[in-house]
Amino acid sequence: MKMMPLGDLMPTRTQTLNPAKHADEEFELHSIPAFDRGRPDVALGCDIGSSKQVVQPGDVLISKIVPHIRRSAVVPQHTGRRQLASSEWIVFRNQSFDPKYLVHFLTSDIFHRQFLNTVAGVGGSLLRARPQYVRSIMAPLPPLDEQRRIAAILDKADAIRQKRRQTIAHLDSLVQSTFHEMFGSTQAFCTVAGLASPSPRSIRTGPFGSQLLHEEFISEGRPVLGIDNVVDNRFKWKKRRYVSEAKFQQLEKYEVFTGDVLITIMGTTGRCAVVPPGIPRSINTKHLCAITPNQDLVLPEFLQKAFLNHPRTQRFLKDNTRGAIMGGLNMGIIKETPIPVPPLLQQEDFINKIKNIEAIKKQLFLGHETALFTSLQSRAFRGELRHGSGCPSRALA
Repeated sequence: MKMMPLGDLMPTRTQTLNPAKHADEEFELHSIPAFDRGRPDVALGCDIGSSKQVVQPGDVLISKIVPHIRRSAVVPQHTGRRQLASSEWIVFRNQSFDPKYLVHFLTSDIFHRQFLNTVAGVGGSLLRARPQYVRSIMAPLPPLDEQRRIAAILDKADAIRQKRRQTIAHLDSLVQSTFHEMFGSTQAFCTVAGLASPSPRSIRTGPFGSQLLHEEFISEGRPVLGIDNVVDNRFKWKKRRYVSEAKFQQLEKYEVFTGDVLITIMGTTGRCAVVPPGIPRSINTKHLCAITPNQDLVLPEFLQKAFLNHPRTQRFLKDNTRGAIMGGLNMGIIKETPIPVPPLLQQEDFINKIKNIEAIKKQLFLGHETALFTSLQSRAFRGELRHGSGCPSRALA
């Protein structure tokens, strides 16, 4: 299969435009928050803060900010408005690729492992992929007809995963409605700070700046928990990051414990999970805030569900999320977040009621489908999806 450096698929120069000079014109704006919402924003030039990249239908975008979250999209057909993209996107534009095929490659494990090696950024800045290094990553580019065939197979396989996700989302709505029914009228509230354990550092974020550098991650050792472990609102192991035992001892004050509630505060904010029993000694990154609850007042599972489901709690987090490009919270905001505090017996009753729902969700967990889809992607980009072999996506059904 023909291989081509991604730099050959990038425009030599991307035109920029300052929307403020076209104050009354409506633009279609592709930003990271808009991607997360599932559609581009439509905004007047006077409401768009700075110069943007001019993009066109068929362009493929990949986010260079918070690169461990896989964000890639095709710029859709014209809607009559000029189309812009924020500077946090790397743009691909070339007649030699099918846009859907390239998106599948840019979200594949094969690419993602290499993409993470292009990352830089320490201190308060978010990690970013560096386009000059992304340019050298090689992409498999068979003839266009073959690209379209591969994209169609992967689209069908992904559609099966999406149906499973929709079922899980329906179950999540059942949890939410149960929570609202039981606690929507609760009058007793307390801040997170008031519900935290009285022990020192019961609310903490991870190490900042030079305390923990990206190059200090190693292939085995003490785990480092990040956004990807929490982003699905349940704790799960994804990309494994480790530090040495010596580094762990330096950063021991950031240790995470069973029963802690983790909430994302950078990038994709407000995602929340409870640390399960049996995890090895670990620390968390600066992208998470860890809360050790006072279990005489609030149960970890209830606190997690309150973060995700109570309107007042959700509204407070939304109103206090800061950052034009990428939303962010901080430990001070988390400490002041209002949480409903019903009696422990009611909390236990709620947790027992949703156990069946959570059990069904666990059975529907996408791990098997994701593993098969990843295997299918890997075969596709190695040139192993032969004509006449049938649609491998049937294995996902």
